[in-house]
Amino acid sequence: MEKTIAINAGSSSLKFQLYDMPSERVITAGIVERIGLKDSIFTISVDGEKIKEVTDIPDHEVAVQMVLDKLISHNIIKSYDEITGVGHRVVHGGEKFTESVLIDDKVIADIEQLSELAPLHNPANVTGIRAFRKVLPNIVAVAVFDTAFHQTMPQSSYLYSLPYNYYKDYGIRKYGFHGTSHKYVSERASELLGRPVEELRLITCHLGNGASIAAIEGGKSMDTSMGFTPLAGVSMGTRSGNIDPALVPFIMEKTGKTAEQVLDVLNKESGMLGVSGISSDLRDLESEAAKGNDRAELALDVFVDGIHKFIGSYAARMNGVDAIIFTAGIGENSAYIRERVLRGLEFMGVYWDPALNQVHGVEAFLNYPHSPVKVIVIPTNEELVIARDVEMIRARG
Repeated sequence: MEKTIAINAGSSSLKFQLYDMPSERVITAGIVERIGLKDSIFTISVDGEKIKEVTDIPDHEVAVQMVLDKLISHNIIKSYDEITGVGHRVVHGGEKFTESVLIDDKVIADIEQLSELAPLHNPANVTGIRAFRKVLPNIVAVAVFDTAFHQTMPQSSYLYSLPYNYYKDYGIRKYGFHGTSHKYVSERASELLGRPVEELRLITCHLGNGASIAAIEGGKSMDTSMGFTPLAGVSMGTRSGNIDPALVPFIMEKTGKTAEQVLDVLNKESGMLGVSGISSDLRDLESEAAKGNDRAELALDVFVDGIHKFIGSYAARMNGVDAIIFTAGIGENSAYIRERVLRGLEFMGVYWDPALNQVHGVEAFLNYPHSPVKVIVIPTNEELVIARDVEMIRARG
């Protein structure tokens, strides 16, 4: 048995999940929060119980060391040697990385070079990679990219209608994100449907505080709603989603804000928070809408309408659809949003059962048996994709 640890490093956080492979059994999981700040929080699951500790953790290297030491002190492993592989989530792989890769010095340099495409994420991902390399230099280390799954998109999907040299010279194109999630749920849908993924046309809806929709044909991403950055697509918790680009200079002129400040508004003050004026949390908006709050209801309408538009366009793009999949925090848990999204799709063969829709966080079919288009809730498991890719690359030698 191999033990593989999946790592998701943020600028001030580090999530981890330890797997027994190839059985794919989760041994433990946890998170380190507020790295580099006072009163950092370390949480780990031990025998089903979450154990939390508050202490100062100055940097990611100390956080990694603490993770490994806690695995030993809680008798989860007996020594570091039991961990034979580590997989690191990396947000942006550009066009350079079309699949997961074994990490070496050149890969790290390439990820750092791509930081201009993901300045908030790639540097944090590299920090986690370097921290693990220092503590465990000899284990198999793999980079798993959010963008890689979408590298199968045709040019007609990923090119913007801009001067072509902007793409050739500066890499300006649609990249897409949440790739590991879209990949996992599409493969799992194939298993649940009992059909090869190569035969399927799927629309996967990753709906969380960040949200993206993908058209997956034959197991390959054909299109996705996020773009050059994760700001594009549908309205999200605090992100605007698609807007007329001419709005940026217009807002600058009207408010006196710089371009950077306007982007900050589009990323952090818009979306459901901006429209509602209440919250970016969908649960708050559902509660307020139920009380008759018009702005909360409007924010939900904008969110759902955006999803509808992508589902309709992707069904047309693939000449039909075999299944619609809901995943991530909202997609897995909000019966209300799923109902709003599915309502009105009967014209394209989506017949769903309101009683079956009353599920939260579990795999379930929501469609009537006779429905030509199946509707499935599939909890995502990005960490498992990371662990599987580590084992795949290890097997290659």
